[in-house]
Amino acid sequence: MTAPQLRLGVNVDHVATVRNARGGTYPDPVRAALLAVEAGADGITAHLREDRRHIRDADMAALEAALTVPLNFEMAATDEMVAIAIATRPHAACLVPEKREERTTEGGLDIIGGRAHLAPRIRALAEAGIRVSLFVEPEPAVMEAAKALGAPVVELHTGSYCEAAVAGDPAEIERELARIRRAADHGAGLGLEIHAGHGLTTESVGPVAAIPQIRELNIGHALIADAIFVGLPQAVRDMRAAMERGRAR
Repeated sequence: MTAPQLRLGVNVDHVATVRNARGGTYPDPVRAALLAVEAGADGITAHLREDRRHIRDADMAALEAALTVPLNFEMAATDEMVAIAIATRPHAACLVPEKREERTTEGGLDIIGGRAHLAPRIRALAEAGIRVSLFVEPEPAVMEAAKALGAPVVELHTGSYCEAAVAGDPAEIERELARIRRAADHGAGLGLEIHAGHGLTTESVGPVAAIPQIRELNIGHALIADAIFVGLPQAVRDMRAAMERGRAR
């Protein structure tokens, strides 16, 4: 059976990180998003953090107004963020864990222990016509919890696999890939749409892209880092080519 086409969502958070390092308006995340789309991105992801360390409220509104592809609004599961998402009306909202002191999102959302907190916020987003995704650890029990919460999409956290890939430990790489494969298979069997992301590079993306149940990868840091050397359009094209090679397996 041929695996369905694999979509690429490009995260533009770190364009805003560079902008905010000096203040002002340059570089513009919206311009980066449009360049990424021209180069082949299927969607754009942006994370509006509670401390506004990179993406700002105005960026979210500008992205939604400018884009002709889906906007994925990454956000903490708070009343403030739910209200902003409902006002912005992105295609999707991906609920992620968020701590003030972290540099980037660390680990998946605790949807088993946090069910009571998450359920009303998921419901409010869904009632506003926003497709809800949950950024979670790749475990079968977590897939079942996501299904019970009524979220149609999960995004599997690939950070542990990517750390193993950087370390070059073949046994650990295979353990982490096996976790992702099991969760993807179990979640898809429950009727969830499976996405994945965090830490993926052109070197590490292939084995994840090869998992047929995964429909979308959301990638940011590696693309913006590669863009320093080759430009953002080429970085996006290189990532898509690496994804397609992986998918062809």
